Amino acid sequence: MFKFVLSCALIAVVAADVSHLVRKSNVAPGQEASANILRSESDIQPDGSYNWAYETDNGIQAQEAAQIRQLGPEEVAKNAQGSFSWTSPEGETVQISYVADENGYQPQGNLPTPPPIPAAIQKALDWIAAHPQPQEPNKRF
Repeated sequence: MFKFVLSCALIAVVAADVSHLVRKSNVAPGQEASANILRSESDIQPDGSYNWAYETDNGIQAQEAAQIRQLGPEEVAKNAQGSFSWTSPEGETVQISYVADENGYQPQGNLPTPPPIPAAIQKALDWIAAHPQPQEPNKRF
């Protein structure tokens, strides 16, 4: 019985479809999935500020610069701004620029937009906003 179970397990392993484990890229037929670095720069300062940039031969570009700002006697904040771009599989150039600071990450550019909210869901959200749940008093045990 043990040999039968072992044989079935071995057949199952051999017959398993593992094609989903192979990394697939969105490279067009006839193109290579690699890119060569055309330009790469970086400059890191002792105070924590930095600049970096790179560009590849397949059209990818990215750059960022950051500075450290003193907010208080013992509080500092990093302010970074940068951009990146690439060519989509449809042939369109996608460009994103951003600022990242104490207010969070703020991108601008070719950002996807959400689809409109269906009318029934919007009606339900409006009803929920107009009828909040009553607050229960805090109970101490």
